Amino acid sequence: MTTAPTETAAARGGAAVPLSRNRAYNILWSSQLMSELAMEVAAVAVPLLILARHGSPLQLGLASSAMAAAHMVAVVPAGMIADRWDRRALMLGCQLLRVLGMASLAGALLLDRYAFWHVLLVVVLEGFLGSVFDPAEHAALPQVVPPDQLSTAVARNAARPYVATLVGPGVAGFLFSALPLGPFLANAVMFALSSVALCFLRLPRGRAGTAAGAGTPDANGADGTGEAEGTDGADGAGEPAGRDIAAGFRWVLGQPVIRTTMAWMMVTNLVFSALLIVLLALSGEDRVGPGELGLTMACFGAGGLLGGLFAARLHAVARPPVILLGFTWTAALGAALMAVVPTGLPQGALLAVMAFFAPLANTTVLTYQLTVTPDALRGRMSGVAGFCSGGAGVAGPALGGALTGLAGGGTAGVLLCAGCLVLVALAATASPTLRRFPAPGTRVS
Repeated sequence: MTTAPTETAAARGGAAVPLSRNRAYNILWSSQLMSELAMEVAAVAVPLLILARHGSPLQLGLASSAMAAAHMVAVVPAGMIADRWDRRALMLGCQLLRVLGMASLAGALLLDRYAFWHVLLVVVLEGFLGSVFDPAEHAALPQVVPPDQLSTAVARNAARPYVATLVGPGVAGFLFSALPLGPFLANAVMFALSSVALCFLRLPRGRAGTAAGAGTPDANGADGTGEAEGTDGADGAGEPAGRDIAAGFRWVLGQPVIRTTMAWMMVTNLVFSALLIVLLALSGEDRVGPGELGLTMACFGAGGLLGGLFAARLHAVARPPVILLGFTWTAALGAALMAVVPTGLPQGALLAVMAFFAPLANTTVLTYQLTVTPDALRGRMSGVAGFCSGGAGVAGPALGGALTGLAGGGTAGVLLCAGCLVLVALAATASPTLRRFPAPGTRVS
């Protein structure tokens, strides 16, 4: 593979092309968009399929848990793989296997050969391959985007999941009502298009280091210049996998800013995931109609998408500590207000406000992480971050159900979640690391 001249001009001192004309970045962005959209489609289409085939609630739970478990088990080793192997080939292989998985399910429905074990196998495969694809895509981003455009690229990426959240469920419902195999066939087509696009992706042959990490020894003993050892450019190619994974954890735990922000994001995501379940329970208690409930949840996606569109501009003018602490206190205040406003759209409006600031906070944290992490460790850093956020996403709904039961109702459950967010905000405000969160390009030892 060769490096496109326009994509590395900034590294050589030339003018960088705008992101809109950066072919490699646009390929990465669109490939991940299709993956996230397919996952949102599958998240609705799989339960619809199981219910249509007279499946039990146990089967619904097994399918959801199996996908989450596959993701959690694979995400940390996947980060190590992204650092060892050719990232483009890794992403391409994942998408091709996803094509086969979704196409096999569509073919089984076409031939009337539905079997629950087949559905379970496909969702496990999807969870595993998604966890492998994500760290490779995250680690490849700084390879195709110059440092001065990284925060803008991260902000645009932060808006992408909300696009999938807004579009995916509606597409899944429409296609399934027209033809049950439709959503799975559409997913196979999206993964195939993503595979074709990745065939034209060009990444640098050597792993490019970051300015912040230059000259700093990494966990495998590299000198931090980004030049990789081995034929594939992956550092530590001859080391045991367990040692590579442990090196990634040691490096993350040895970085005070990354360690603190990962813990902060994990706890915040945990409570926020619980809050969403509590709000659904409260809406059920107040008999909010399905249409209004759908619009309420859509407010969350719309707020996040709008926040993603403005995240790059706000990130450029606001100081990082203001962004992080402001988001934390906004979430706590929004949750507290949800306990007193009517259910339905008023709560949806508060969800939109909270979601608006989430991409800005994510952009601030992820830009710093990608900037200071040596390229040979970016996959493992992304894997550890994915494990933390994934664990919060899995445990959050269970926590929300438990809080609702313990509190004796949805309103009290919302207040408990708000209290937890206030504690998180107080802890964040008291944290010297978050109060003095460094600007991009600053490394803190």
